Amino acid sequence: MKKVIGINMYEKFLSERIAKLRTAKKVSARDMSLSIGQNENYINHIENGRSMPSMQVFFYICEYFGITPKEFFDEGTR
Repeated sequence: MKKVIGINMYEKFLSERIAKLRTAKKVSARDMSLSIGQNENYINHIENGRSMPSMQVFFYICEYFGITPKEFFDEGTR
């Protein structure tokens, strides 16, 4: 049986990256959640590792920050 390596690493990166970008933008998790059309706890759940965004919502998150998906994964961006 093959072990999946790195899934938690990517989940952690995603949640920390969203938190970092959101904090730099000086916006609350609640306000960001509502701005991307989700319930008020959505971003908080992602940042705390309780859920992961769908691909569609991931694109909304990138659009919200004004970055491309490639830039999202480049920690040197913003």
